[in-house]
Amino acid sequence: MKPCNICGQELRESNRYCTRCGNAVSDPAQTDRVAISPRPERPDAEEMNLSVLYVMVGLLILAVVFPPWETPPGQSPEFLGFHFILNPPESDSIVSRLLITIELVTIAMAGFYLSWLFRKRS
Repeated sequence: MKPCNICGQELRESNRYCTRCGNAVSDPAQTDRVAISPRPERPDAEEMNLSVLYVMVGLLILAVVFPPWETPPGQSPEFLGFHFILNPPESDSIVSRLLITIELVTIAMAGFYLSWLFRKRS
């Protein structure tokens, strides 16, 4: 076992780099090599805001439970509003796949952006 020159971590003889700090471990024959200093830890660690992500998940569930409905394929396209998934506005109404896709993507993108915008900084 040999110690790292920078952080003192005990390393096997076969290691070329330190497993803790990542610096190259110099061989006794190669003493003229310059050691690379370890990367400093980031003092401003950031976390995404979990409460915003929980709200986003709740809104995504509501968007699936109350989807946008449109008229049946035989009629002229018309938006019929948001109704419960098991209670369509008309008997032949269908869920608008285009509008539900736009709605889900918009909610997800807004949720991730807002959780990043209001992230917790330490």
